[in-house]
Amino acid sequence: MLSLESCKYLVVGSGLWGSVLAERIASQFNEKVLVIDRRAHSGGNCHSELDEETGIECHVYGSHIFHTSDQRVWEYVRQFCSFNTYRHRVLTEFGGRLYQMPIGLATINSYYHLNLKPYEAEAFIAAEAALEDIESPSNLEEKGLSLIGRPLYEAFIKGYTAKQWNLPLNELPADIITRLPVRTNYNPDYFDDFWQGLPMDGYGALFDKLLSHPNITVQLGVSFADIRGSLPVHCRIFHSGALDDFFDYALGALAWRSLRFEKEILPYADYQGNAVVNQADITVPYTRTHEYRHYHPERPYQRDKTVIVREYPENFARGKEAYYPVNRPEDLRRFEQYRQLAAARAPNITFGGRLGSYAYVDMDKTVSEALETFDKLAADRTKSGA
Repeated sequence: MLSLESCKYLVVGSGLWGSVLAERIASQFNEKVLVIDRRAHSGGNCHSELDEETGIECHVYGSHIFHTSDQRVWEYVRQFCSFNTYRHRVLTEFGGRLYQMPIGLATINSYYHLNLKPYEAEAFIAAEAALEDIESPSNLEEKGLSLIGRPLYEAFIKGYTAKQWNLPLNELPADIITRLPVRTNYNPDYFDDFWQGLPMDGYGALFDKLLSHPNITVQLGVSFADIRGSLPVHCRIFHSGALDDFFDYALGALAWRSLRFEKEILPYADYQGNAVVNQADITVPYTRTHEYRHYHPERPYQRDKTVIVREYPENFARGKEAYYPVNRPEDLRRFEQYRQLAAARAPNITFGGRLGSYAYVDMDKTVSEALETFDKLAADRTKSGA
């Protein structure tokens, strides 16, 4: 067991960012690393576990699909697990009918009761968007209307997004909606990335392998506040917690959205026929339903039961999990102030990951960020002759 008094490298949080950094430091530097996590499990929000009643692999904090076009990231993660061939496809329900999401040619034709060809659909959507006469969109609503026009925006974006953020859509930044592609072909995939899939043995097994190096000590149920006063001054810290929490909200709180999940076991082999179905109607209080058996079609799950989880957005408050940064201009200004405070008061601490960077970051980008952080650490180490 690594003692705090001799701790040279500390990683706070065992999600992807922290676990990758710990593995690199342990294996490449041959240095001891202490990893702590306030939760009772490793893996952060990627954590998955088997449902006891059905044996179905369930994602505890909502669906997590690994997808990337970054060859370095793909080669790195495949050292620790193999992936199945699942490709993510999402349906969205609006007005009692199901449509493909993201918006593509199938959705456009079905919604408008048309039979457009791709080149016709491009012109059709451009004409719909032109009716809004928005040249320089300054917020999410204007951006959505300028991309797809009012009918598609109000059907598939407005209600879902209003539930997700619980803010006037004209107060949200425009770039939130740019993550969602709009296609004029029949490609049903949610992501465009070349490599996609889920760990064959689940995310729990992936993180067990990432953190299995003999130089790594993992302590669960431990927060940074619990050990902060016992660390040596030379300890190099990699912290994946929120900056406002780290500084006890000295500059005010950053705005986040939280989530609540309601799990139900149903007596069917298949409840909804797809891993994720979004609910676009504003009158439906939840945003989507996950059916986890679909993520592992290679597994021989029992045929008489399935697990579904409904996802409800919630206002964030201290003590809840922070999922999505709101990223309004005032939040970004406050975060930059926290970054400056961290540089001045905590020069031995590197903040990163979703919470530490106040950014919604895909899993592959998180791995890439961790590898780049390690690259810089290695370069600094070489420069100093360590």
